[in-house]
Amino acid sequence: MSTSFERYQKRRLISSYFSVVISISLVLFLLGLLGLLVLNTKKVADHFKEQIALTVYLKDNAKDVEIEQLKKSLAMAEYTKTSVFVSKEQAAEEQSKEIGEDFMDFLGYNPLQNSIDVHMKADYVDSEQIDKIASDITAKNFVDEVIYDKPLIALLNDNVKKISFWILVISGVFTFIAVLLINSSIRLAVYSKRFIIKTMQMVGATKSFIRRPFIWQSVKLGIIGAVLALIGMGIVLFYLNKSFPELELLRDSTLLIGLFVGVFLMGIFITWLSTFFATSRFLNLKTDELYY
Repeated sequence: MSTSFERYQKRRLISSYFSVVISISLVLFLLGLLGLLVLNTKKVADHFKEQIALTVYLKDNAKDVEIEQLKKSLAMAEYTKTSVFVSKEQAAEEQSKEIGEDFMDFLGYNPLQNSIDVHMKADYVDSEQIDKIASDITAKNFVDEVIYDKPLIALLNDNVKKISFWILVISGVFTFIAVLLINSSIRLAVYSKRFIIKTMQMVGATKSFIRRPFIWQSVKLGIIGAVLALIGMGIVLFYLNKSFPELELLRDSTLLIGLFVGVFLMGIFITWLSTFFATSRFLNLKTDELYY
């Protein structure tokens, strides 16, 4: 009979530990994913900014030497990520493919111009800086005009600011919720042993002596949960980097290591703190209050 009861208690204890570990790992996993999102918000925003092209149209009477000088100066400019020269013949060929017929047969000539497509570095993609850059390029007498999507740039910068703000707000809220969830799981685990705590206290055990095994057990569960969360984060990060290599998610290894270490330490710290306060609460209760 006693053996059966002991087995039941053991299964119940293992089930309790399992639920605590799962709760901790899921919460830390989601918190880690949110951390990855926060770290890579600027990188994703920069990726979209660098897709916007500044197109420089050249006059038909522009000399080859002038075009070469402009190509080199744009390629070496501090604001340039990539620059590509598109001849009027290439532009006509691409246009014909898009419309499905050769428009030059109808017109009898090629109305398009030689151009240079400049993709700028993300830090320079804002209306004021691009206006200045466009004005400097347009000042050259062999440049016809410089075109870029000004409304799109303004909209993109505005949305990036809004998204960054709300991600920070959500991160703060989610961190608070994560602490509450882990704390609740730990409190439930300690609550099931409240009578053991009080019994130890009644026979003369000190508070620190009683707390020690509970805290150590919770910290071990926190470590296991954190390791499971980190494994999940690593798998997600691997597949995201494989699916979106242009974002270079693994490039900033220092930040990633810091995030992983932070999640691991958070799992330990929250479980330690929650167990400390949970055991303190039951240590300070009177025996009659344990039943409520």
